[in-house]
Amino acid sequence: MAESVAEVSTARAEVVRDFARSELFERTFSEGMELVEETAAYLDGEGRRDSKLLSRAGALSYAGESMRLTTRLMQVASWLLVQRAIREGDMDPREACLARYRIGAQSVCQGESGEGLEEMPSLLVDLLGRSARLYERVLHLDRRMFLDEEVTEQSHPVRSQLERLQAAFGR
Repeated sequence: MAESVAEVSTARAEVVRDFARSELFERTFSEGMELVEETAAYLDGEGRRDSKLLSRAGALSYAGESMRLTTRLMQVASWLLVQRAIREGDMDPREACLARYRIGAQSVCQGESGEGLEEMPSLLVDLLGRSARLYERVLHLDRRMFLDEEVTEQSHPVRSQLERLQAAFGR
C-alpha cells in the first residue's frame, strides 16, 4: 500500500477515479446514506424505547450491537464520502489510496455478535444484517480498488472489460 501520494501510480489513480464516476458508486452511495439515516432515526427513536424493555443482559447486548452497527456505518459512510469527493473533484484520487482513507475497523465490524441476540428487537437485527452486508461489499470494493500489487495498463479492470466487449462484438 502506498505510504505517500507520490508513490501512487497513475493506473491506480485511474481505477479509483473510474469507480467514483460509476453507476455502481452511485447506487452504493445512495444505499449507504439511506441506511445511515434509517439507523440514526431508529436508534434515536424506536430503538431507545425498545432497549428499555430488555433485560439487563439484553440491554448490555443491545448497547454492544448498536455500537457495532454505528461503527460499521461510520466506516462505510466515510469511505463513500471520500469516493464522492473524488467524483466531485474535491480530492485527488491518489490521496484516496493512502491507508487513512481505506475502510477500517474490521475486527469490530466483522466480529462475532455477543450473546443475547435472540432478545434483540427485530428491527435492530435487520439493521445489523443489512449493515454487515453493506460493509462486506464496500470492503470488497476497497480491496479490489486498492490492491497491494501494482495496477498496469493491461490489468486495469474497466479497460479489460471494454476490451472484452470490443473483441466480442468485433470492434
